[in-house]
Amino acid sequence: MFYFAIDILGTIAFAISGVVVAMEKKLDLFGVFIIAFVTAVGGGTLRDILIGSTPVVWLTTSVYLFTILGAVIFAVLFIDYLKYLRKSLFLFDTIGIGLYTMVGIEKGISADLIPMMCVALGTITASFGGVIRDILCNEIPVIFRKEIYATACILGGAGYFVLKRLPIEPTYAYIAAIVMIIIIRLFAVRYHISLPNIYRNGNR
Repeated sequence: MFYFAIDILGTIAFAISGVVVAMEKKLDLFGVFIIAFVTAVGGGTLRDILIGSTPVVWLTTSVYLFTILGAVIFAVLFIDYLKYLRKSLFLFDTIGIGLYTMVGIEKGISADLIPMMCVALGTITASFGGVIRDILCNEIPVIFRKEIYATACILGGAGYFVLKRLPIEPTYAYIAAIVMIIIIRLFAVRYHISLPNIYRNGNR
């Protein structure tokens, strides 16, 4: 039940981030829903296909569809209260990657994958909904820019497996890893920490 709740919270966070981007692009209501939907389930869909867990999770239960629909309605109705769209997008996106990284890692553990592959699966789960969202909205995906994004997922995921070896409750390790991912991304953006660009001399 705990892991399911985390999955639903991640779905809500990513759906709202999708609504914010879609409304910035002035899409119609159907377009807003589609962008919210692919943002929320894109990474999880790829994850399930990679580990052979089919039908993918959102096809087996309607709760995800109704959760996304509810998040879209909420975000559209209260978009005026999300005063700074870019800040709102960043906040919900950051919460989403923290939650979805750990959902993906748990899926990897359930599939008996080694820790490295579990972290990779968690990063895919967290990142690729946003990649699809940005491509559909004609933006360079955040994961491919200088911002610390996938790196936060990797570090938090690795931290989870370290914490699991300590004498603490697994639930606490799970929550701590989510918080770690969120803090790493917030800290990186706040202090302008980023990965270096790769370029040839004279072609900056």
